Amino acid sequence: MAPSCFEVILVGFILVLPFLYETSRTFRYYFKFLIYYGVVMMTAVVLMPILSLRPGNIKNFLIASWSCQHISTLLGLRWELRGREHLEKNRACIIVVNHQSSLDVLGMFDLWPVMDKCTAVAKKEIFYAWPVGLAAWLCGLIFIDRMNSEKARSALNTATKEIKDKKIKLWIFPEGTRRNTGEIHPFKKGAFHVAIRSQLPILPVVFSSYYFLSAKEKRFDSGRIVVTTLPPISTEGLSTDDVEELMEKTRSTMSEVFHATSREIQQSLPVR
Repeated sequence: MAPSCFEVILVGFILVLPFLYETSRTFRYYFKFLIYYGVVMMTAVVLMPILSLRPGNIKNFLIASWSCQHISTLLGLRWELRGREHLEKNRACIIVVNHQSSLDVLGMFDLWPVMDKCTAVAKKEIFYAWPVGLAAWLCGLIFIDRMNSEKARSALNTATKEIKDKKIKLWIFPEGTRRNTGEIHPFKKGAFHVAIRSQLPILPVVFSSYYFLSAKEKRFDSGRIVVTTLPPISTEGLSTDDVEELMEKTRSTMSEVFHATSREIQQSLPVR
């Protein structure tokens, strides 16, 4: 039986795919993100029956992270963790991390087995991006309405009590919006208000620059990311009057490490 037109087109596409991937930077950029989002969505669908057995349990994140860690290998990304001892401790804290891209999630997946008991804060719009949003909810992700500060504060206050009681780490991106510009941008106050109100330490985590990624140039190469966990910053005895100072102290410390690790990686790259 003669092959159908669709089969001929499919075979042709498969044959030309390696050529496009190697020769077209734009094609490689979109193809890698397609792989990333596609695999995450398929994994979410497959895992949902398992996650539904204990909905809202943050231990589900360990299952999700284990199932998605191979994505970094597919995309040619390598995460190198420093300061592991700070993440391993069984304590409640507020983790603050710089936010460069949706690829940060892959870094989180790589760290989850080390953090063990951890959840994160995300904007409520992510919940509606099913199946990923629903899977995240089953894992105990905390969704907040960024347009309604009162509701957002209430959701975080409710979560904080459980975080303290069960020694859970709370992951927050204090910049709010992801921006891959080679800088750590000004922080929003929410994470620091939560830390001071609950008297929990701030645990800064720094992802080095995503030098391999550029939306403007449509470039997504292989790359190495150094993830540095810094010593915790105590909030004991601090009040809301100290939020600005705590926020700037944290950002300044993180910026120094960000630029140092980014320079280190750039200097290790082969000269082209």
